[in-house]
Amino acid sequence: MSETLAQLMKENLDLVWNERDPVERLKAIKRMYTETAVLYEPGEPVTGHEQINNSVTAVQRNLPPTFRFSLLKPAMINHNLGRAIWGVGPEGQAEVSTGMDIALFENGRIKSLYVFLES
Repeated sequence: MSETLAQLMKENLDLVWNERDPVERLKAIKRMYTETAVLYEPGEPVTGHEQINNSVTAVQRNLPPTFRFSLLKPAMINHNLGRAIWGVGPEGQAEVSTGMDIALFENGRIKSLYVFLES
């Protein structure tokens, strides 16, 4: 199960945070997150698929279109918690910012995602 959840954390970066099409992103969110999932970014938390999608759109508006999120280390899983250390920057170049996601899983899906910005 740990491998599956680690893969889910990687797909969360690839299919949610890197997806610029909100319709395609929402499909991924519905598959990967529970219906009542909560996204905890700096500021107010948001709940549910639509609100998570809107929050990702807002983040992407502040990033140049060439920026991509990528794992800096393999995701680590401990029972129903996961940690992913990531960077964001121009594709194929050094990261301009880094952070960490902590995910709480329920039945193989993300129930809560806590986003920490490090630099």
